Amino acid sequence: MVGVKPNKGRLLIAEPALTGDVSFNRSVVLLAEHNQEGSVGFILNKPLNYSMNELVEEIEVPFPVFNGGPVEQDNLYFIHKVPELISDSVEISDGIYWGGDFEMTVDLINSGKITQNDIRFFLGYSGWDSLQLDQELLSKSWIVVNNKYESNIIQKSTQAFWREKMMELGGDYLLWSNAPENPSLN
Repeated sequence: MVGVKPNKGRLLIAEPALTGDVSFNRSVVLLAEHNQEGSVGFILNKPLNYSMNELVEEIEVPFPVFNGGPVEQDNLYFIHKVPELISDSVEISDGIYWGGDFEMTVDLINSGKITQNDIRFFLGYSGWDSLQLDQELLSKSWIVVNNKYESNIIQKSTQAFWREKMMELGGDYLLWSNAPENPSLN
């Protein structure tokens, strides 16, 4: 359903008009929190050229790391779908969780009990002050949609995710799904 209100667990799809915004151009953001104080989310489709074993010495497995957003890019965050394994997690919605005991998470990754299909790591997050996201929605910077993938969003969201969402929206958005990322290079 297109045009739903923002809420934790929903997706923000960057409008094609956001092409000049370096952080959010062609982004799909999972809202992890949305309330009167503000909103927090993670960009799902922007992998970085780092792996977890390069950033965290104790991790032996090269799990990918994604750009979560422009805020606190020197901090590591994660979402996952295994709260029975990672204590102190906070449910976002529909079987997807945010954070938890990091030392326990490292041990579970190294022992092979958590796979890349279970967890997604981010440097930074996307944040909006109170009413800031509402203003961006009024200016048509974002489209809010339900997360139909639920906890499977972790393996679903790839670099092509924004294009796929444009195709699902149909209509004029179909044109944007095939447009080059930088139209001036066309």
